[in-house]
Amino acid sequence: MAEEEPQKDWYVVHTYSGYENRVKQNLEQRRESMGMTDFIFQVIVPENEKIKTGPNGELKKVVENDFPGYVLVEMIMTDQSWYVVRNTPGVTGFLGSHGQGSKPNPVTKDEIDRIMHRMGLIERKVDDLNVKVGETVSIIGGAMNGMEGKITAIDREKQEVQVLVDMFGRETETEVPFNDIDKIY
Repeated sequence: MAEEEPQKDWYVVHTYSGYENRVKQNLEQRRESMGMTDFIFQVIVPENEKIKTGPNGELKKVVENDFPGYVLVEMIMTDQSWYVVRNTPGVTGFLGSHGQGSKPNPVTKDEIDRIMHRMGLIERKVDDLNVKVGETVSIIGGAMNGMEGKITAIDREKQEVQVLVDMFGRETETEVPFNDIDKIY
């Protein structure tokens, strides 16, 4: 019987809130020093740049953590890699682990793709968007990121939808590519 090739997956690691970047740095150092580069690959703190209005009305860019207290780790789950991550300073455990040494469940490909796209790390591919005119969608990329709106038209050839959003108290129609929207369930 042929041995299965170990599969690398993404896992969510729980940390103390505010220590996400320190945990990332610790994990990257431990990966190198403990010879785990073939098992622990990427460590990501899900963050987004946002434009905020300051107290004097000035606009400034701020980096916000999308999931405070969590870090994403791409790894091949073995007893040794699990031990290295679990015992990294600042790590309190894996999300989806039931304690007592049980291994966690990986994050689905769709979930990780959505997070990576929102961070601008990958271009999300959408073959066919399963939405209809009149449905409300969430905009997850571009200038309207974070807004919700109602679909008024769908252009499958151009892979765009027309979305009616509320902007400054007025309804405004905007074109949004398929890969920048998510259906609200």
